[in-house]
Amino acid sequence: MPIFTRQTRIRAPFEEVWDFHSRSEGLEILTPAFMRLTIERVVAPDGTLDPDYLHEGARIDATVRPFGIGPRQGWTSVIVDRTTAESAAAFVDEMEDGPFPHWQHTHSFYADGLETLLRDRIEYELPFGGLGRIAGRFGDLGFEPMFRYRHWKTREVLE
Repeated sequence: MPIFTRQTRIRAPFEEVWDFHSRSEGLEILTPAFMRLTIERVVAPDGTLDPDYLHEGARIDATVRPFGIGPRQGWTSVIVDRTTAESAAAFVDEMEDGPFPHWQHTHSFYADGLETLLRDRIEYELPFGGLGRIAGRFGDLGFEPMFRYRHWKTREVLE
């Protein structure tokens, strides 16, 4: 299964970077406008709508319409793991429903003095069976601009 990773050093304290990425508003800010993302609903594990933080068990229902072409596509992610420590934290979301047969995104954060190391790791499978497996070899070409933007935007907001 293909894996995409991107890592960036953010000149901001770990706690601020972790807090920003732990909220659904962060997802909206970090998604490029060309994706036309709409967060339809965020539900906490206890059923609370629009929780302050994305805790383990939270569900995010979103739609995207890249470049405004075609119908909106639904995307439901669930936070399946969330761990925190004094100088490191991570959460994992998995696609429950959407365009990818498999999507697991690990967001990791590591304190380094007054800076934070931000690391994204996506394990994915593209649709269309064998054709998707061949195209998966070139997945970096599609994911790199998106995650370059996400990391740049994190720096712009927090530095």
